[in-house]
Amino acid sequence: MRHEPTSTDGMQRSLRQCLSHMAAILYRHGHVLETVTVPHKGLDRQALKALGAASSDWRPCQHVLESSEAATWNDQQRLVLTGLGRELLFDMFGEGAADCA
Repeated sequence: MRHEPTSTDGMQRSLRQCLSHMAAILYRHGHVLETVTVPHKGLDRQALKALGAASSDWRPCQHVLESSEAATWNDQQRLVLTGLGRELLFDMFGEGAADCA
């Protein structure tokens, strides 16, 4: 029996692609995953602007992450991953990738 793709499958694939792009972009520009996985840290608007200027993939991925509720703004107005985003990141990159101290 063949598995028919659902909209949830497409959203998961898109989220995973964006998380993968996000991780690569962060590393290329001197950030670590903990920047977005630790709820009290995050990326401020200046860092987001610099990442958007450095990579044409950044803004579309940020939009997908936010609209799917895999990323949100914390109390310091910094972009961080939600529980969903951290869970997917952990699934993709293994233990330690989304550790929150």
